[in-house]
Amino acid sequence: MGIQCHLLLGLLVLAYAASSTSSQASPRSYGLNVIDRKAQPLSPTYGINSLNRSTFPPGFVFGAASSAYQVEGGAFDDGKGPSIWDTFTHKYPEKISDRSTGDVALDSYHRYKEDVNIIKGMGLDAYRFSISWSRVLPRGKLSGGVNEAGIKYYNNLINDLKANGIDSYVTLFHWDLPQALEDEYGGFLSPKVVADFRDFSELCFKRFGDRVKHWITLNEPWSFSDGGYATGAFAPGRCSSWVGNCSQGNSGTEPYLATHYQLLAHAAAVKLYKQKYQASQKGVIGITLRFTMDAALLLTQVLMVAPHYGALILCLDGWFRLGPCLSERDFG
Repeated sequence: MGIQCHLLLGLLVLAYAASSTSSQASPRSYGLNVIDRKAQPLSPTYGINSLNRSTFPPGFVFGAASSAYQVEGGAFDDGKGPSIWDTFTHKYPEKISDRSTGDVALDSYHRYKEDVNIIKGMGLDAYRFSISWSRVLPRGKLSGGVNEAGIKYYNNLINDLKANGIDSYVTLFHWDLPQALEDEYGGFLSPKVVADFRDFSELCFKRFGDRVKHWITLNEPWSFSDGGYATGAFAPGRCSSWVGNCSQGNSGTEPYLATHYQLLAHAAAVKLYKQKYQASQKGVIGITLRFTMDAALLLTQVLMVAPHYGALILCLDGWFRLGPCLSERDFG
């Protein structure tokens, strides 16, 4: 992986050097002005009359998606432990545009039946939601005890979805690491998180896998590494002082560590599921990655202003796009 990053960085250096020595060349448009939308505006409902379910291929899944911290609320109810997002929003309210928290959010913890009825009323096939790690394992570890009230909540949600003909797509980690693990060893900056994530994943496979057939290990790990450890905009809010308003962190090293251990955690959970549960539960497991079609233009612009940060973006992006395709051994 280090070799791959060095190759990527080398290409960046060459690209930046070439752009710097071509100051006389006319600027590229990158196709942005091929169609003048001011002269040819599109209606917000352009072409919508021609879209319906038959427009999509058989088996196409229509669904809604959420994350635990954004919708559940009940942040401290029924034995749930705090997550790094609970801590982040209370400790740094100025980093949230409206200074809100997820203490109540949409109150889905208490009103999930209403949510399921809305999903059914929309005619959707699936609901993707995440499991709050600290709701089922308040201290982050199996040795710290399982919160059966949290298990019951997710069982009720999954059962209600199934009763209404809606498939569950479950994300295991959507950025809300238990605060206990952050305090104990620095969370995703430590190799210890890999075993704890594997144990948490297995608990979910055991308790919910008879009904859940679609598993997602990590949600947008690039965003977690960048926002949590490069810019400090997301929990746990770490970055270098020259990057942002953070009390601690190192934007030059920590995003890579968080990336590395997320990939190892992903690999450990996938390996466990495929070897121990997939044959009997007959489900599938994967990862959700962040992709943008404007990456080339964005990277060119970033390189012109801050080539080192551009290198960080491309190297992390490359890890996540290539990483899940490789084996656990390749990241050891």
